Amino acid sequence: MIDLSGRTQLILTGADAVRYLNGQVTNDVRKLRPGQTQMACVTTAKGRLCGDVCITAQGGALIVDAEPMLREALLARLERYIVADDVTIEDATDSQALLHYIGPASPPASAVGQVAAARRFGRDGWDLRLPQTDFAGARESLLAGQVVLDDALAELLRIEAGIPRWDRELDENTLPPEAGLDATHIDYHKGCYIGQEVISRLKSVGHVNRQLTGFIAEDAAASLATGAPLFTTAEGGSPVGVFTSAAFSFTFQKSIALGYLKRGSPPGPLFARPADTTGAPAVVTVRELPFVS
Repeated sequence: MIDLSGRTQLILTGADAVRYLNGQVTNDVRKLRPGQTQMACVTTAKGRLCGDVCITAQGGALIVDAEPMLREALLARLERYIVADDVTIEDATDSQALLHYIGPASPPASAVGQVAAARRFGRDGWDLRLPQTDFAGARESLLAGQVVLDDALAELLRIEAGIPRWDRELDENTLPPEAGLDATHIDYHKGCYIGQEVISRLKSVGHVNRQLTGFIAEDAAASLATGAPLFTTAEGGSPVGVFTSAAFSFTFQKSIALGYLKRGSPPGPLFARPADTTGAPAVVTVRELPFVS
């Protein structure tokens, strides 16, 4: 179990909630059924990210959750285009607990709250939402028999699954296909939404100038560092990429990393040298994402 209660949680209600949100995100909200979730992007008119979100259909409402630092900006962005629409957005971040369980998509008998199937870490699982006041009283029973993952282990699962994260792989300058989000967050057959023209044009072009990529250290003793630039030679030169997240993988017994690689760069070996070190660079090879399926 991973406690995601710190995530931004926005609840959309009203007769126009589905139609309105469908015009704001890259996935097709109309396909959601109660108890289901989908991933989506909120983009600008130029197709760049305002945020990556998880949308849940539950209890006649749509719940949008995202990274904590997106709280104010995402709420403002989703409210911006409401004119005569029958839709209300409530910020429930402080009042709702959000727990994610990795494993069979069926809750234990002790689960009290709203349950939805969700695939957040590249693995089947489910979300449990309940008021923070109820969570405080039911905490012991909800955690019984569960392995509670801390932030470091949850981050490792994310990296091994090749899932980009806001403020690491994603920011306001990111085009969704650069981060591989076109495979999980975009429905190219849905109707109009803000940024659709640019997103569709990128698909027709068939490539972007950089791509989210996996890297693994060749030497088990090497440590990969977030922010380290990548070069085609040990001597350096012009960087062809950069690490955005890194961790030691117990699966591979080596350091692994996510990062961006320029289009047309050789598949490896590549050399990573953080700016604050003078030793030999770490030698890495490119790995297809996800690291762990």
